[in-house]
Amino acid sequence: MFIIMKDQPKIAVLGGGSWATAIVKMLSENLVTVGWYMRSVYASEHIKINKHNPNYLSSAELHPSQLDLSNDINEVVSNYDILIFAIPSAFLTLELEKLTQSLEHKIIFSAIKGIVPESGLIVGEHFYEKHNIPYKNIGVITGPCHAEEVAMERLSYLTIACQDEDKATQIGSFLKSRYIRTKISDDIIGTEYAAMLKNIFAIAAGISHGLGYGDNFQSVLMSNSIREMNRFIRKVHQMNRNINNSAYLGDLLVTGYSTFSRNRMFGNMIGKGYTVKSAMFEMSMVAEGYYASESAYKIKEQNGTTTPIIDAVYAVLYQGKDAKTIFTKLTELLD
Repeated sequence: MFIIMKDQPKIAVLGGGSWATAIVKMLSENLVTVGWYMRSVYASEHIKINKHNPNYLSSAELHPSQLDLSNDINEVVSNYDILIFAIPSAFLTLELEKLTQSLEHKIIFSAIKGIVPESGLIVGEHFYEKHNIPYKNIGVITGPCHAEEVAMERLSYLTIACQDEDKATQIGSFLKSRYIRTKISDDIIGTEYAAMLKNIFAIAAGISHGLGYGDNFQSVLMSNSIREMNRFIRKVHQMNRNINNSAYLGDLLVTGYSTFSRNRMFGNMIGKGYTVKSAMFEMSMVAEGYYASESAYKIKEQNGTTTPIIDAVYAVLYQGKDAKTIFTKLTELLD
């Protein structure tokens, strides 16, 4: 691996899960040093000795000599200029409450695929409204891209969205490698909502699979999901976008169909009869779509978007309705 050291920005990743680990691996292909904040002292010490994350994406080989590991979020925020947040949205506020260092003048990229429950905002909006970060300093890193395939160095594609094209291009250049392709977008709101919504639709795909529906129904579900996503995003943020691009349709398809998808796995368990609590207990990773479905339902109640799939998932997960009954009704609403 040959790395050019000239004028490298100071980039850090915050989070210790699969996606954070995958992003660290990608950045390590191009950067001499990558900052990395994670809560777990055990995990960070394990990485230093054994060159892999013991808890998540353990198949990904890491290079400790390139990693500036820390269990202190303030130390990392103080020492780095570009911060990539890959903390599950349900725990973001808890981590941000630890901050004594200012985020002013920092460039924030969100690799979080969900809504912050406490504010009901997508991550970019949350940083803008709650931490006064201007939109020109906020970006989004989205798929279609599963962390597990990054670990295996299978060809994957990322979309980097930012109002400031130069910042998006810069981050893209440091994530790009022989197995990572990057694309630039200025649709930070739309791509982030798409990343959140596709997890809900993946839960729906999982529930339908668990209930015994086959590939024929799955294709109808995915076709209706992209149209529902389009309606939802157009209501919250009007701009000229092609919903068939990889950041929207591509990310939806890989999350809805892939065996690596934790949201599909979670839905599959619900469809097979697990309670929400028991399914969450069985999974070692957070299914972002669980939290997103409540937030999306509240948003659509306010703006009046027609969302039969989101409604069905919400009914099963939050209203305790029978999955078989709800999805039988859903089949009558799809075309």
